[in-house]
Amino acid sequence: MIHSLTLSDLLAEHARSRPGGTAVVDGDVRLGYPELDARVTRLAGALARRGVTAGERVLWLGRNSHAVLELLFACSRLGAVFCPANWRQSAGELAFVVDDLAPKVVVWEKSAAAETLAGPGWVPAGTAYEDLLAGGGPPGGVQPDPAEVDDSAPVLALYTAAFDGRPRAALLSSAALLAHGASLLVVRQMEPDFIFLSNGPLYHVGTMMFCLATFQIGGTNVITPAFDATEVCRLVEAERVTQAFLFGPMIDAVTAANADGAYDLSSLRFVAHSPEWDAMITVDDSPWCRSKMGGYGQTEVGGMLTFLGLAPGAIGFAGRPSPLVQVRLLAADGSEVAQGEVGEICARGKSLFSGYFNRPALNAAKSAFGWHHTGDLGRREPDGTITFIGPLLRMIKSGNENIYPAEVERALKSHPAVQDAAVIGVPDERWHQSVKAVVVRSGDATADELIAHVLGQVASYKKPRQVVFTDSIPKQGHLPDYDLLDAAHGGGGYPGAT
Repeated sequence: MIHSLTLSDLLAEHARSRPGGTAVVDGDVRLGYPELDARVTRLAGALARRGVTAGERVLWLGRNSHAVLELLFACSRLGAVFCPANWRQSAGELAFVVDDLAPKVVVWEKSAAAETLAGPGWVPAGTAYEDLLAGGGPPGGVQPDPAEVDDSAPVLALYTAAFDGRPRAALLSSAALLAHGASLLVVRQMEPDFIFLSNGPLYHVGTMMFCLATFQIGGTNVITPAFDATEVCRLVEAERVTQAFLFGPMIDAVTAANADGAYDLSSLRFVAHSPEWDAMITVDDSPWCRSKMGGYGQTEVGGMLTFLGLAPGAIGFAGRPSPLVQVRLLAADGSEVAQGEVGEICARGKSLFSGYFNRPALNAAKSAFGWHHTGDLGRREPDGTITFIGPLLRMIKSGNENIYPAEVERALKSHPAVQDAAVIGVPDERWHQSVKAVVVRSGDATADELIAHVLGQVASYKKPRQVVFTDSIPKQGHLPDYDLLDAAHGGGGYPGAT
């Protein structure tokens, strides 16, 4: 397979061609590319001895760690699939993921949610993980020949899109990830000395796409467990970080943490944001940063489908497609809508996913007419660029997290005192939107009780911040009439444009 290139293949190449390069920094752990490659070889051997073969799944339940990259590359070496799960989820949400994915091996950090699920064969992060890796030893024939692993096979699973109340795992291949990385390298103008700080969650494609692009160019990934503004400042100065996973409120927090100028953040080549922020960093002139990191994307396309950085002065604020994809705006019958009309954003190309894990009916529907249907609406402008209009179905955007009303509504309706419920997004000065629940009661329950009930079933950021009680939920067919609910209860601020 002389035309195949997997993540594992690229790691092995970096080990040879970049023997002095630093691949990963994570606390006291500092690995060059040869050291990372050797650890991945041992880990792949250890996983293989536990029954991880081509197509099997390995699950990570924990915060950011160098182990995330090691497990991903080891799965690539075996032809297996690696999934970093959202560690912020409730025990019920994590139980669904474990049951849905049926992983052969789970590596986990201890937490209240994961503790209730841990069973035989689960490997605790830390010492037990290091023991597992050390025990891998020479592969001894248990690993497949790398030439036998096809780069079109799924290697990364990221859970996404809980529109129907439950998420599903989008499967991305090495070929798709490297194709997306190639586009990102161009638009961001990344060079081999690029140093990326993974302070955003690695279960999120926004962090993962930059982490893998940095790896692809032979740069350095600096990893911290989770976002902490002061720690970001410290690491940027100590490691001379080029870019971090930051957006509005996070940038404000870092600016406040360094208000006294205690840390030198000048190595950070990033987007302009405020006079105070701009004075601390080096404002970057790449197309990505000049365009304020604009574009349209989703997990299923590897991250970004279109880039505003490829369309300076564009009419459409989502920009133009990556050079490795095609985009069409399609009507329900599969025909392309006319310029200026709204249609579903559909795509095909090198960076697209391989479908959802164990969802054959959904995969057939999402690939109708030979195109991936994103579930989002867009418009082609006269200059050929794309404007993102909004989701076909309702989505709330709080901070950088997607929240799907059906998921929160399901949790609300499981309370015995709730007869019916609907969830809307309301404008929020800090987080763009926050969640508001409209509830019909069948018994006694306070707003605080319902918020606590939801918090027991979903991640904290998904819980309602407000609850209002009403006599009935207006309907449009069998679904809530969200437009009427927005008008009655102050909804608005949804992602997209009108």
